Amino acid sequence: MTVKRLLSNGEIRIAINDQPPENGCKPSVDVLFRSAANCCNGNLLAIILTGMGNDGTKGLAPLKRAGAHVIVQDEESSVVWGMPGSAAATGNVDDILPLMEIPGAAAKIIYGK
Repeated sequence: MTVKRLLSNGEIRIAINDQPPENGCKPSVDVLFRSAANCCNGNLLAIILTGMGNDGTKGLAPLKRAGAHVIVQDEESSVVWGMPGSAAATGNVDDILPLMEIPGAAAKIIYGK
């Protein structure tokens, strides 16, 4: 799964691709994050929630270079802190928050409230 900007009108759409699995995952968060970094001009918010493994970790660097704000779920509220923990260890994370605080933080980032 990727994010693409349509040439005809500039709309951003989700697209399905035929690439092989990455990190043993299909869809892969790393693939999604890299594609978002390429088409969204820094107007990005990425949130990584509880999950096993490290999918999404490698895709954070391109997101941050593109100006994204990254939130990960904290260890205490995660069922499995694999994905958010791996992301947090990169230093490419802006906030580590309990699950119940993530919607409010996202609203502040998006709407400035």
